[in-house]
Amino acid sequence: MKKALFVGMLAFIATSAFAQKFAYVDTDYILKSIPAYESAQEQLEIMSKDWQAEIETKYAEIEKMYKEYQAEKVLLTDEMKQKREDEIVQKERQTKELQKKYFGTDGDLFKKRQELIKPIQDDIFNAIKEIASSGNYAFIFDAAGGASFLYSDPKYDKSDDVLQKLGYKN
Repeated sequence: MKKALFVGMLAFIATSAFAQKFAYVDTDYILKSIPAYESAQEQLEIMSKDWQAEIETKYAEIEKMYKEYQAEKVLLTDEMKQKREDEIVQKERQTKELQKKYFGTDGDLFKKRQELIKPIQDDIFNAIKEIASSGNYAFIFDAAGGASFLYSDPKYDKSDDVLQKLGYKN
């Protein structure tokens, strides 16, 4: 009898030790509820559109230069042809470099995004960490990050807690 009770208690302790709390947050919802994030997104969108318009204008100039060259090509000497071709190639190279400077993997848009959005993301991560620690959650999933749930109980959604921890009201 004592042995059965001991095994039963051991089984209860083992299952209790493995019982872990889970929760989820929706970072899209959280980000959209933070005015600074919306402002940063608008700022980035404006910059991106302005730079894209500048690039498109430069490519239109290159296209115009090329068409003019094609129309006048028969009248030009070999030296003049080479000079015009070099000008077109140089202008195209400069435009591609500008495009890379603005939109490249380490370009101005990427740097500005890091400057404006990374601090907000860091604050969210720290708030999630605090909530997980104080609530003894083993895992907090991001419902916006592609995690799929067949069923999720809204009582485990900690998105509003993160916003409250950051000082925002929902």
